[in-house]
Amino acid sequence: MNWAKLRIAPWLDTRAAFVSGAPQGAALLDIGSSDGETLRHIAELRPDLRLYATDVAGQPERYPPHCTFHRGDLQREPLPWPDGAMAAITCMHLLEHLSDISLAVREVQRLLRPGGRVYFETPHPKTTALSSPRGVGAGTFTMNFYDDPTHIRPVAIGALAQKIREVGLEVIDSGTSRNLLFAAMHPVYRFMAPSRKKYTAQAHWLGWSAYLIARRLPA
Repeated sequence: MNWAKLRIAPWLDTRAAFVSGAPQGAALLDIGSSDGETLRHIAELRPDLRLYATDVAGQPERYPPHCTFHRGDLQREPLPWPDGAMAAITCMHLLEHLSDISLAVREVQRLLRPGGRVYFETPHPKTTALSSPRGVGAGTFTMNFYDDPTHIRPVAIGALAQKIREVGLEVIDSGTSRNLLFAAMHPVYRFMAPSRKKYTAQAHWLGWSAYLIARRLPA
């Protein structure tokens, strides 16, 4: 889905709603940028933003033009940007891949400018009990948490909130991440053959991901 279509109604998607609230022309850092799919959506929704990205591997050739990329391991080394450099930070589906999230949380606090906000998203712990796709769909989509062999352990939002507060950030919102348009398609797609669209609609219907938004207190 092209997020440019969400400009008039960003509330239809939890991620888009967060990005839409960033100040005009602000610096936004995406931590765990992977193949750049989310970054491309962010650029569709907010082409005015100055984008930064970091990932242990990454595919910067697929990122939006003029996005500044740093390849690094957030379990071993801090990020290269100065204190207070970012107005907004997104960290989506990274924490569950880390054996220790402490440095990542500290770096978020350091990089946010006063009043800046961060959006974390991670699989809800209930995903450990969901059934994997069956038949020809097996292994084609992560429905059960452990369908992805790189997942280490679920990160409960309550535990994340405690770590966020320990570094001095203020938790301002949390809940279930959904794209309401995708979720609305589940009653239709559930009767169709296995496909990415079918499983994506099911995930949004079930509330597969949890989110937390925090901010650095104004000076």
